[in-house]
Amino acid sequence: MLFLKALNPKNQLILASLVILGFTGFLFLIFPKSLFEVINTVSIWVRTFFGKLYLVLGLLIVLYLLIIAISPLGKINLGSSPPEYSTLSWLAMMYSTGMGAGIILRAVQEPIFMMQHSNMELSRPNDIHGLEMTFYHWGFTAWGFYGLFALFIAYLLVKKKNIQLSHIIPKLSNSLTTKSIDLLVILTTVFGVVSAVALGIRQIEGGISFITESSLGVYLSIILCVLIFSFAIFSSIKGLSKGIRRLSNVNITLTLLLLAYVILNSDISLILSNLLQSVLALLQDFVPLSLAVGEFDFSEEFLSDWTYYYWAFWLAWAPFTGIFIARISQGRSIRQLILGVLIVPSLGSFLWFTSFGTSAIELINAEVVSSFAFDNVFTATFVLLEQFPLGFYAVILAILLLIGFLITSVDSAIFVLGMFSDLTKINPATFHKLTWGILLFLVTLGFLMIGRFSQAGNVLEAVQKILIVSSLALALLSVVFIFGFTFGLVRHYKSRKDQIQK
Repeated sequence: MLFLKALNPKNQLILASLVILGFTGFLFLIFPKSLFEVINTVSIWVRTFFGKLYLVLGLLIVLYLLIIAISPLGKINLGSSPPEYSTLSWLAMMYSTGMGAGIILRAVQEPIFMMQHSNMELSRPNDIHGLEMTFYHWGFTAWGFYGLFALFIAYLLVKKKNIQLSHIIPKLSNSLTTKSIDLLVILTTVFGVVSAVALGIRQIEGGISFITESSLGVYLSIILCVLIFSFAIFSSIKGLSKGIRRLSNVNITLTLLLLAYVILNSDISLILSNLLQSVLALLQDFVPLSLAVGEFDFSEEFLSDWTYYYWAFWLAWAPFTGIFIARISQGRSIRQLILGVLIVPSLGSFLWFTSFGTSAIELINAEVVSSFAFDNVFTATFVLLEQFPLGFYAVILAILLLIGFLITSVDSAIFVLGMFSDLTKINPATFHKLTWGILLFLVTLGFLMIGRFSQAGNVLEAVQKILIVSSLALALLSVVFIFGFTFGLVRHYKSRKDQIQK
């Protein structure tokens, strides 16, 4: 009854989404091994023929956003009313939704891996290279994908259109084409969100197993999944101001507390020095890094395991995160949106990874831990925190923070998908949120099951392959969206300019 009530009789798009996702979740639960083999085969083909597309697209998007921001188009306001949220709450909700859980997952493991496995002759020390590569994967390009889609949706909201992305393409009247585009956006959004939640749950399992020295296996996964989605649905129903905003502010407060804890237990001067050197290195190397040329001519294996995966992941999250950022950015200018999305969250991530990465490499150099202590992505952060005074409580804080971030991401996704199914409403009805919450829960369980049967023995490999496949079409469509959006924005700017002159 709930699913039927959530559907508008005329909305075939949402009906198709529910059927496909429900059937996919069923297959994940019943045939995980066979499905993984199919995904593996298709992902190899995608990486072979389209991998470089992700690199070029990421660079072009960052440059495009900067051009829009500094041009006269950047002065256009996204609505006539003042901003609904303070700058701090705006940034907190943006960051909690877009990055939160991931920065805990990769806080230690990725910088250390990049420091220890450069596999090339470098002009910089390995520790600076490791931080630079981590910054590259988590910085401007990642937020560029988010910012691009936030700009698309913000423009649609200003024009008082349906938020479905097919409306960006001018004069697109073919019903089948528009529905296919919007269906793709919804499916990619769901895959991106539930895969991130699946990864987060596996890390929470790692943390609980780490401190209890025991493992509950699949039962713990189910319990955590139920817990996270129950709180996320409740928070989403409470709405942006009462639910998501408050939880995001709590998340950021706990994040700053954990960050301060790590910094105070480390060499602060070394952290600041590494931060400055790595940021300058990234700015200097950004273009060759983005194109994988010259000194950064990485192997296909490295690009497939890291950069292709990350770009596919950010693309998968971009529609959902972009819609959410657009919704909370009403009243701000295009310039404020772009610069706020590109710069502030990136700098926050840079400080985070520098603090955790520098602290970890200090422990290795001092032979407090072995060089292999941080190899496991699901426990690396907890291993680091345990080395400090009151480390047990820091691990507990990290687990709670991870749960909070996952709840924020899920409730934001429920809110955004509810906007899709409730058509033009920016505050979707409760039964739409319940419908999407239940469906996301079922598909997330499917991801967890397929991960347990992957060759790597965890969900990470399965997620990499699924996202590379599911986000390919969205990468191709992004180019079309850019042209359609630019055309509409320039026309809107000229129209307003003519009205002012009259």
